[in-house]
Amino acid sequence: MKKKLFALLMALVMVLSLAACGGDKGGDAQQPAGSGDSSASGDSSGAQQSTLPVGYDMETDTNNYGPYYDEWSDMTDEELYEMAKQEAANGAKEITVYATSSKMLKAEDPFETLYPELDLVVADLDSDEVLSKAQIENETNNITADVLQTKDVNGEVFHEYYANGVIVPFYPKDICSHISEENLKYSYPLYSSQAFWYYNTEAFPDGQPIHSWWEIIEKDEAGNQKFALYTKEIGQETAYLSLFASFINNADEMEQSYKDTYGKDLEYTYDASSFNFEVPENNAGVEYLWRFTQAKMTFIGDGDELVLAVHNSTADKPALALASAGKIENREESGYNIDWCINLSPYTALLNTESMFVVSGCDNPAGARLFIRYITGGADCQSGGLEPFTKVGNWPLRDDFVDEKNPAKLADLGARANDLVSIYEIYPDVQDMWMYWLNQ
Repeated sequence: MKKKLFALLMALVMVLSLAACGGDKGGDAQQPAGSGDSSASGDSSGAQQSTLPVGYDMETDTNNYGPYYDEWSDMTDEELYEMAKQEAANGAKEITVYATSSKMLKAEDPFETLYPELDLVVADLDSDEVLSKAQIENETNNITADVLQTKDVNGEVFHEYYANGVIVPFYPKDICSHISEENLKYSYPLYSSQAFWYYNTEAFPDGQPIHSWWEIIEKDEAGNQKFALYTKEIGQETAYLSLFASFINNADEMEQSYKDTYGKDLEYTYDASSFNFEVPENNAGVEYLWRFTQAKMTFIGDGDELVLAVHNSTADKPALALASAGKIENREESGYNIDWCINLSPYTALLNTESMFVVSGCDNPAGARLFIRYITGGADCQSGGLEPFTKVGNWPLRDDFVDEKNPAKLADLGARANDLVSIYEIYPDVQDMWMYWLNQ
């Protein structure tokens, strides 16, 4: 709270000093009408300016970043709609969304029906393309997009796009009151997903055979691996590498998990001497990474084939597969004997959160924020915007959202929010360790 108060006071000082010397409106200097900006559309000059809250130091302040409230945060749908219509009248004809999900296309007609006089255009792009296009537009000051939908699992978006002013925050205060603050730290969420280890319910009728990450790579007395393991190639999966990075950052929890599982202290066996960067000594997360890379694994790129391998396994030759939560639908659609392993120690997974951002210097700052409110449910969670994203394996993070698709509530599964700052710092090293050890 003190840090936020300090940031707000510092922001006020900066605003007053800029007003006194006629400073320019850099970054998302898209002020609401009546706040001193004579233009309804944003000024994109200086779009490279960092828009992190004043007083925030990315190197040292890893707490209390978001939610970050400004004058836009208190605006209602009605207020933003009136401003968006004015933007359209002034020549900003289209509200353009760069999205990584084709489901966003389903928002066009309902949004335009709800808000006549506004034209929504959704571009369905790959994740890398969304970011690269936004970056190029920012650098050339030729901005087309108003809204970005993307996912950040290793801190790249936060550090390289958010902090550099390519995209800027929007936290609608009324909606944020329905979202846990830990899920608002780095962005404003659309929904979260996660991956699970799947097991065969016919082979294990009494329930999941593992309760900690250490048991996944367990060996029997003869030194044989207990489970056949199936997964995508983790070194090519940013979300999975970020999860292993989190184990290193939370080494004390990994160490305690081992002791709770086996009733004895963890023995460290990894050799870090081959790396040209510092690897922490006696780190339980590093030890787990080393042991996991030495396990026998079968890499399969298709999630449906991963869970099929589990379905085809037996009690005599049991298997586990790491796959996205949504693959549980094969249980009903194809009759697979599969289920999630939940509440693993020290935690099941990291939440992979799809987020909404406003593009810095966009032509429709009000229209962009109106759409973001709409797509995340609106003030009462009844706008209909969340409907295309409501499926098994997706969890909107609002506490007033009624989830009728998923077999379990998110809070009951044992996942946790991602710490993008700490993961970003070690992610390249974790990737190098994985690739080197995997080939040994």
